This record gives sequence, structure tokens and C-alpha cells, in this order.
Amino acid sequence: MPSVTFYGACGVVTGSCSHLDWGGHRVLVDCGLYQGGEELEMRNWQPFPFRPSELAAVVVTHAHLDHTGLLPRLVAQGFSGPIYCTGPSRGLISLVLLDAAQLQEEEARYARRKGYSRHPNPEALYTEEDARRVLKLLQPLPFHDEHDLFPGVRMRFVRAGHLLGAASVEITAKGADGERRTWCFSGDVGRYGVPILKDPEPPAAAPAALLLESTYGDRRHSQEDAAQALGAIIEETFAQGGTVIIPAFALGRTQDVLFHLSALVDAGRLDPSAVFLDSPMAIEATQLYEHAASEHDEELDALDHDPLRPGRFNQVRTVSQSKALNTRGQPAVIVAASGMANGGRVVHHLLHRLGDPRSAVVFVGFQAAGTRGRALLEGSETLAIQGQTVWVKAKIRQLQSLSAHADRDELLRWCRALPAAPQRIFLNHGEDPPRKALAVAIAEELGWPRPVLPLTGDSVPW
Repeated sequence: MPSVTFYGACGVVTGSCSHLDWGGHRVLVDCGLYQGGEELEMRNWQPFPFRPSELAAVVVTHAHLDHTGLLPRLVAQGFSGPIYCTGPSRGLISLVLLDAAQLQEEEARYARRKGYSRHPNPEALYTEEDARRVLKLLQPLPFHDEHDLFPGVRMRFVRAGHLLGAASVEITAKGADGERRTWCFSGDVGRYGVPILKDPEPPAAAPAALLLESTYGDRRHSQEDAAQALGAIIEETFAQGGTVIIPAFALGRTQDVLFHLSALVDAGRLDPSAVFLDSPMAIEATQLYEHAASEHDEELDALDHDPLRPGRFNQVRTVSQSKALNTRGQPAVIVAASGMANGGRVVHHLLHRLGDPRSAVVFVGFQAAGTRGRALLEGSETLAIQGQTVWVKAKIRQLQSLSAHADRDELLRWCRALPAAPQRIFLNHGEDPPRKALAVAIAEELGWPRPVLPLTGDSVPW
């Protein structure tokens, strides 16, 4: 019987993966990395609950690691079919997977050298060569064009607004009863009316079933002006002689942060020479954003200058340049990955700056359970960083107005734009409180069928 099995992001905001099975043909929608605490990250090392070599294709909604980060492991274990993504996503996927592989190899070497891992011989989850094999399989498709995955099964991408190239996916095929029906996989739904990218688009077809993300299904984002809020934090911190650390995902959040920092420069509130973009991947991703004119929204197009241009702020490419920031005596804004502070260069900046009461750490994206970012937001007094215990003296702030995920009301707005109510609705990519709250809102406010909250491994008929 044709079926969909939920293998990832069930009750968590990470590890997205759905398995579609029509007997002779099997497809994945996303193949994401688990990020967070030790229990979640250990799932990345477990065998896949299906045979990678039997998959006909993988469809990727967007480039973030929680949707693409296990593709190299999938390929290393036998998958060799096409990986479909949108055109704008291809470049970002290349950046994020190569960076992830290099980082994992680097961290494994560092752990062996310093001896702080509990494993006698720490290894990388996958290698740079594994990531390069993935890139050879990427097949970009235009938004809105229908494409045959194989005879009898068609797919189409529509813009999701969450990230450059991010898409919702419509897949149409026959069920066991012989009726053709469409499933819509929302991917991560973006915000409405935010700068840089176009707003989310509703799928054109009326889906029989909807698999909807629920990251912020239980809350409304702050309506504060992001540039004003960020400017106030920077001015307060600089007045005390401190440094502002902004852990930001290299894809998406960094570009939004740069847009608002640029607005502060234009208003005369910030010296651009005090801003440092400390992430080679974010630098490359920003160039991809800058050149993707077809994806820009009216707000960006209306500006008489480009806030994403390379010379606007200091670009920190080398390790030695990054290390030099830790001994900088003057106030600075340092934007560095990763967004949840679980890896990347921002970890070194936190190691040096968390103990400084003059400084501030500003989170601008979702912080998954088990991450350093979540621990800081929940008031942790200490953090373990590279085998050291670091006392938290810096101010910890969060700007929800910079989130890339639709909130409760925006998810309902996206649902209302569908041509008709789905017959079945499944909520994943959300922790249980948000997805339970969203399920109630969908049933009571939209009058739609009560959504199902799938558990890992649950299967339903197509």
C-alpha cells in the first residue's frame, strides 16, 4: 500500500525526513541532521530505518542542515539517485554541506588532540568527500514547474519564503484506492512582510493531505522594529565598552541581521568599521543572496544601495583574523555561526566573552532543546565549552522579530490561502507544546480536521 512514514522532526525542530513508498519506488522528502543535545545528536549515528540504495530520489525543501545535513551519510551508505532542489537552493546546499563536513572533521581532530571527547578516537560523522558526492547528484528545478519523479508521480516547488530557495513541495500520485491525490509538504514556512525575500506562496493544488511545520505554533512574534531593538542593544553595550556577539545561521539569519545593521549605519547610529562578519560560509551565502535578484522582494529592490554588498562591513575569512577579534579592546559587533551556538566560530567568541558583564549575546533564531543557545536563554549560569566551564556574566538577549519561521498567526494565514481544506493534516518540525497548540488553532479557528501529531516511525496510507 502506498504510504508515508515520518522518520524525523517528530516532536522536535530538527532532523526533518519523510519516507514515501509506492512499492517499487521510494522517495525521501528532506534528509536532515539532528541538532541539539547529546540524545538528539546520537540519532545521526544510527542506521537509516530504510535502505538508502533503494531510494529512487530525494526532494529537498531548502538548504538548512536540519533538512539536508544527513545527505552525505545517505550517499556514503549507498544512495545514488537524483536530489531535487530549487535553483537558488543549489548554491546554498553546496556551501552548507561542505562547511558541515569540514567542521566535523576539524572538530574530530581537535577533540583527539585535546582529549576532551569521551571517545578514544573521535571521528567525523562524514567527510568532505562524502559531501562532494552529494553535490554531483543535485538537480535544480524551477519554481512552479511540474516534474515527473517517475511515471505516475509528479512534483512541484512553490516559494516558502523562509530562506533563499526555500520551497513547499506538492507531490501527486495514486493511492491504494486508485485515486490521484496530492500531498503538500510545507517545508519551513517563512514570514510575511519581512525584507529581502518574497513572501510565502500557497500551493496551487488543493492538497488531500498536508504535512505542516509547527516551530512557533504556540506564539506570536514580537512586532518590535528589529533595527531599533538591535540598535538599542548595541548602543547600550558599546557605552559600557563591551562586545555584541550575534550567533546567526549563515544562511538566512545572517543576511537579515546585515540588512538591519546596514539600516543602523544609514541612520548614523553605527560605525560599519565596528561590525565583523566572522563566517566564510556566511560571506559566500550573502553573495548568493545579493546575486539572486529574481528572489528579492520590493523592499530590497526599492533601496538606492545594496545592504548586502561585500564592502559594507568587515569580512573575517581566516582563523587568525577570527582569533584576533578575541583580543580586540574596542567595542564591536561580531556576527558568527552557528545560530544555536553548538559549533563554529561563535563558540570561541563565547568562550572569551561570556564572562564579560559589559558584553551581550543576542540570539536571532530558534534555539533547539539541548543547544548552548537554549541553555543561555533559559538562564544557565555556566556553560561547558571545549572542556572548560565558563561562567555566564554577559547579558543574554533574544530578538524574536528576526525569526525566519512563521508564527502561529502566519501559519494560519498560510493555511487559509490553500485552495481548499485538506482532508488530513499532520504537524511535525515542532516541539510538542507548539504543535499541540497549533493543532487546536487549526481545528477551532479554521474548522479543519483535527491534525495528527506523528511519532517517529508512524506510517499512514497515501
